[in-house]
Amino acid sequence: MVFSSLTFLFLFLPAMLLLYYITPRRGKNAVLFLGSLVFYAWGEPVYVVLMIFSTVLDYTCGRLVERYRGTSKQKIGLIISLCGNLGLLFFFKYADFLAGTINNLAGLSLPKHDLPLPIGISFYTFQTMSYTIDVYRGTAKVQRNIISFGAYVALFPQLIAGPIVRYRDIAAELDTRTHSFDAFGEGARRFVTGLAKKVLLANNIGLLWDAVSKTDVAALTTAGAWLGLIALAFQVYFDFSGYSDMAIGLGRMLGFHFPENFNYPYISASVTEFWRRWHISLGAWFRDYVYIPLGGNRRGLARHLFNIVIVWLLTGLWHGASWNYVLWGAWYAAVLLCEKLFLANLLRKLPRFVGHVYTLFVIVFAGALFGFENIRRGFSFIKVLFGGGAGLINDATRYQVLSYAPLLVICAVASTPLVAWIGRKIAAVNVRHRFREGLLTACDSLRLLGLSALSLAYLISGSYNPFLYFRF
Repeated sequence: MVFSSLTFLFLFLPAMLLLYYITPRRGKNAVLFLGSLVFYAWGEPVYVVLMIFSTVLDYTCGRLVERYRGTSKQKIGLIISLCGNLGLLFFFKYADFLAGTINNLAGLSLPKHDLPLPIGISFYTFQTMSYTIDVYRGTAKVQRNIISFGAYVALFPQLIAGPIVRYRDIAAELDTRTHSFDAFGEGARRFVTGLAKKVLLANNIGLLWDAVSKTDVAALTTAGAWLGLIALAFQVYFDFSGYSDMAIGLGRMLGFHFPENFNYPYISASVTEFWRRWHISLGAWFRDYVYIPLGGNRRGLARHLFNIVIVWLLTGLWHGASWNYVLWGAWYAAVLLCEKLFLANLLRKLPRFVGHVYTLFVIVFAGALFGFENIRRGFSFIKVLFGGGAGLINDATRYQVLSYAPLLVICAVASTPLVAWIGRKIAAVNVRHRFREGLLTACDSLRLLGLSALSLAYLISGSYNPFLYFRF
């Protein structure tokens, strides 16, 4: 079940909110846990067993760590958690990839399971694993109530696509959280904004990438290929940031404060800055649980650069069990190494605009690796980007440019803080207080009503509505 579906909007969400709010405070976590299992089982009825297993595994491991704290047995719970979580992730996501790679390289015939990938397994595996690690480190208190822990693991707002919420971020709110009309309204506004980003922007600009990516490479023009990658960059951003907005909004409606996951990444003037603004929760996870334990930047330049490569190869693999994601991670690793060695100093001496153009080129080009799991087709597409296709431009490309120009402009503006800046300026206009508050409230209500109506009309029409991050 996805948030941008009529089933979720008109069936699951109203029923869930009603049950949640009529349930006494002591039973709210049980409602969240059971309701979240239903949410997941709606699309994955068999794999809900995996989620229950992960819940029991890490709850037990956390208790083991706490029980044997200060003794030589303390690591037992941590090791079981790491082996169990990584073992599940490897089996379902990477076993067939590894077998296929060995078969191709060595000419063997290792069996492949061809099992469907459990939705969101990368997200909830990282979350549950981080709990046991934090309990072991002493940065999080052990949770003794398995229902409350289950509510954390299965929490439906951020279950299948993040943001990656670490236990210590919401530990206090699992035990005690407040609810108010203001918080609910704030969450609803955030949810509607995210829904509009996903349905009105990501889905529609995604149609352009879908058309370009399915075009015969021999018929593609250079301008058409770059146009398609720009569309993909906008689709991925509005798809994922829209989902994060919806998740954060739902969290506020339920009394939780989830971490922000995006901070206008396309205004960055370096790739380093971009990755501080994009998928913030994933970057923080790899920093705290991989990069820093490897030594970070504390063991000399060579080790620092090695750690960056390791983190980015793992980041690529996290996104998918395919060589194109490994290459995508390697591309970013190479660029970040250049920035660490010399490019960052050079960019600081140049106008910010230059760094911005360079960063957008790196990001858009990376889409050619990210967008094609078929490596050969991806490389053929890259050749077109640099003049190896059907010329610079043709009538089909001109038609696409003219057809999508308004939407591309809207996407470009919506990916910057400009709209929020204008809103703050309007709010600061010096008029009578009551009149200003009433006017702003009315305008905000009309905006939300319009976005809701347009989004629902789009969904009811049964239009193109993929969700890219289900694969992760």
